[in-house]
Amino acid sequence: MNTGGPAFPHVADLVQHSPNGGITIKPITSNGMTLRDYFAAKVMQAILTNHRLEDCDDDVVASNAYQMADFMLKARQA
Repeated sequence: MNTGGPAFPHVADLVQHSPNGGITIKPITSNGMTLRDYFAAKVMQAILTNHRLEDCDDDVVASNAYQMADFMLKARQA
């Protein structure tokens, strides 16, 4: 399954001070959510904005959001 890769990758430096006065710097990478999850969240927000919450079936909304996210990822590859 194509997840589109990370939506919000982030690299930060972890600085560690040793007792002898030395410094060690280690990069730490966080990928955050996938682009597919980000797209699905945006689609779900649009669906729920245009429908009454009590009229929505949770499974159908989630399924439709990810289906549209998959279409969006496919369109990016075209």
